[in-house]
Amino acid sequence: MRRILTALLLGVFAVSVVAPLAWVCLTSLKSTPEIFASPWKPPSTLLLENYRRAWEQAGIGRAFANSVLVTVATLGLLLPAGAMCSYVLAKHPFRGSQLISLAFLGGMMFPLFLTIVPLFLLMSALGLLDTRVGLVLVYVAYSLPFTVFVLTGFFQTLPAELLDAARVDGCGEAAAFWRVMLPLARPGLLVVAIFNAIGLWNEYPLALVLISSDELRTLPLGIANLMMVEHYQSDWGTLFAGLVIVMAPILAVYWVFRDRIHETMVAGAIKG
Repeated sequence: MRRILTALLLGVFAVSVVAPLAWVCLTSLKSTPEIFASPWKPPSTLLLENYRRAWEQAGIGRAFANSVLVTVATLGLLLPAGAMCSYVLAKHPFRGSQLISLAFLGGMMFPLFLTIVPLFLLMSALGLLDTRVGLVLVYVAYSLPFTVFVLTGFFQTLPAELLDAARVDGCGEAAAFWRVMLPLARPGLLVVAIFNAIGLWNEYPLALVLISSDELRTLPLGIANLMMVEHYQSDWGTLFAGLVIVMAPILAVYWVFRDRIHETMVAGAIKG
């Protein structure tokens, strides 16, 4: 009986997740009159023109490229910095290391909206307002507490004997980190990279405050602009096509790495 109830609940949950996604995908292939005439029926003809209009005319293609560039650049700086910081806090505790760990934990709890005004003034004074470099640096600082928090726990689970063996073999601290400990932490790095990428891909408030030019808009800003434009033009098919373009990369990344994510999370739970 318990198995039947569990399967039933999981089935209901799966339908509640898959059904809205399927509806959005199908609606993105309809014309606006067809959306209002038969919102729950499959499209009579596949209107791929919606995707072309969303990508080219609405500027989603440019915003997509900006989001990819900003996300990749942020992860390229964030992961090495977060891994080195986490490794020191986990394997080389020192006086004040607990205070630093608490500071990173506090960074996760500090409300983002309280930092918007001083952050805007700071970036304006540094001349980094409305630039990709400024947005990337802010994203790195914004994502670092979560990254350090997760990777510190992961490094703590790695056997200290491996680090001692690397030292016996003649490795210095830097070589032991880059050649031994960092490769062992690759599953944790992958999970952190995926969760950070999802957060950065969907991040809206910071980009809204720091980016003002149309050429530098990220995808969330592009979708918000598309919603306002298409609302007045009543081109709902193009709007739904833009939403699919936003969701597709994240769903694809999760689908490719789903087994690795599940294995890493289960392994971390068992080690904990």
